[in-house]
Amino acid sequence: MIIAVPKETGKLEKRVALIPETAKQLVDKDFEVWIEKDAGHASNFLDSAFEEAGAQIVADRDKLFSKADLLLSINTPPEEDLGKLQKGSVLVCFLWALQNEDTVDKLQQQGITALGMDAVPRISRAQNMDALSSMSSIAGYKSALIGANELDRYLPMMMTAAGTIAPARVLVLGAGVAGLQAIATTKRLGAKVEAFDIRPEVKEQVESLGASFVEVPDVGEDTQTEGGYAKELSEDKQERQRQVIHEHAKKSNIVITTALIPGKPAPLLITEQMVKDMQPGSVVVDLAAEQGGNCELTEPGENVVKHEVKLIGPLDLPSQLAYHASKLYSKNMLALLDHLIEEGELHFDFEDEITLKTTITHDGEIISPMLKESE
Repeated sequence: MIIAVPKETGKLEKRVALIPETAKQLVDKDFEVWIEKDAGHASNFLDSAFEEAGAQIVADRDKLFSKADLLLSINTPPEEDLGKLQKGSVLVCFLWALQNEDTVDKLQQQGITALGMDAVPRISRAQNMDALSSMSSIAGYKSALIGANELDRYLPMMMTAAGTIAPARVLVLGAGVAGLQAIATTKRLGAKVEAFDIRPEVKEQVESLGASFVEVPDVGEDTQTEGGYAKELSEDKQERQRQVIHEHAKKSNIVITTALIPGKPAPLLITEQMVKDMQPGSVVVDLAAEQGGNCELTEPGENVVKHEVKLIGPLDLPSQLAYHASKLYSKNMLALLDHLIEEGELHFDFEDEITLKTTITHDGEIISPMLKESE
């Protein structure tokens, strides 16, 4: 079996799907591993390291795609490359199937088995395969550093001969993996941290990190999906939520927003009026920028100032820590392959929850329950 890893083509993308360490583990299991030339260069994994691990460096991208039995990537390759995959081959990447129906249709028609790293179920057995959590943790950490760097004041309390400086106030919206890492990082930097989430069950996690939990009274409905994600609230409850956030945002120096709903645009949490009411020089770091943003004024990929507030809309944050992001993703990928491979061959047992939910297409059919439910 030829396991192939292409160089990522995204403008901001610096990660690679396998690192030399995991490539060697696959080579030791008698798989033939092909790495496109310079695929790991941007994340400081050089071709020479892959060669030392026993992988082959392939300069011909067309050959890489056309001969691959199993193609591993970070993002879905461009359509022109997907067309070169042979029928029956397997693609594993961040597919985002709900948002990319045309790509799913193409893979289905082409007879490609496609697995979405973003679709790995959040269950205990799959924790070591959960690339979405790995990348979200990196994004949350980096968002805290961006906020601290953009703010024109200290984060910690400082006692100086000229007087005592109060700690900066940070508000984190969304206490999933990214939010919890943002809380932990800003807390370690010395800020006074508050966090909001529509799921009351995360309160204990927030408080265990030393932050205060902001509650919206009387939400009165189930706020969490089976997979642990936040559900979309009714409009009147969203408005009540925004009123509470408004009061806390006015007092905050940094607001970090992380709220996402799978398959839907990011929920609006910070309105223009809220931004107007924030203190001059405050910073909003919107981690949901790629899905439209949690802030009404966010411009994805841009750093702008509106109403004297800095609005940061970062894209592909994990690539800013490409070395460790690649390392974690590679380990997630290897764990998934270990789950699927039996006696040197990929085995798809759709009675197994991990295999069922992660597989999007197989043998010309839609497998994913998530996609079937959305029809």
